[in-house]
Amino acid sequence: MTAPTKPPTTDQIRTAWDTLAPGFDRHTTPHTTRWGEQALAGTAIGPGTRFLDVAAGSGALALPAARRGARVVAVDLAPAMVERLAARARAEGLEHVRALVMDGEHLDLDDDTFDVSASLNGVSLFPDLGRGLAEMARVTRPGGTVLVAAFGPPREAEFIAWTVGALRAAVPGFAGMPTDPPPLPFRLTDPDRFAAVLREAGFSGVTVRQVVVGTFFGSAAELMDTIRSSHPLGAQWIAGLTEDRSTEVRQILDGMLRERSGGAPGAVLHTTINVATGTP
Repeated sequence: MTAPTKPPTTDQIRTAWDTLAPGFDRHTTPHTTRWGEQALAGTAIGPGTRFLDVAAGSGALALPAARRGARVVAVDLAPAMVERLAARARAEGLEHVRALVMDGEHLDLDDDTFDVSASLNGVSLFPDLGRGLAEMARVTRPGGTVLVAAFGPPREAEFIAWTVGALRAAVPGFAGMPTDPPPLPFRLTDPDRFAAVLREAGFSGVTVRQVVVGTFFGSAAELMDTIRSSHPLGAQWIAGLTEDRSTEVRQILDGMLRERSGGAPGAVLHTTINVATGTP
């Protein structure tokens, strides 16, 4: 059993994501936008839908909703993420997007405001998941929908699993991903447990569906850049490599990509996402 550690403070969390924001926007959001599109597939989000994206990053869920015509409020703790989300919305001419700096555990928003409140790998990372879900429920109108999307099993997030495998092969003593407890992004990997968490939070009509999304990585370097920028843990893995180890990891990943693609330097990697919905 891993000894419990003191949770990071809000300021520490904000600083960590602010630091990652430039790389996250450049390397991670282009991939996770595909996840956002799939999470919204089949939902009744369209022109005029009042849509809230909690812990929005630089827009992987908010912008697909806005492209459907929704009136979007997107909030994130990190100002640098909010700046990049707003810039993306302006570049696409998406006028009905408001990007705000806000703590998702303490939303400065009125009760019963939104038709849909959603989060993609956002509220699932909160130190207090229950508080985050309660806030999403509070600001969603009666009969509205709360949608939460989070990673499936780590082995089914190939961009992570492949990198962990390459690091284990190249770096003696690399510990890999902790499992007890797992990192916060993987706290809701089991669909039954995910549904139970929402029911315990007071939601009704809970459903959890799994979607497998393929995204293209053009090179091993792009894959490593995505890992480095996607989460503080990934940044720690890559930052700790010597130049020689980094080269070795890149070479291993290059071989894996070429094997998947039949010789080309890039390949499609797959990620399983659990998409849960419920009515507050």
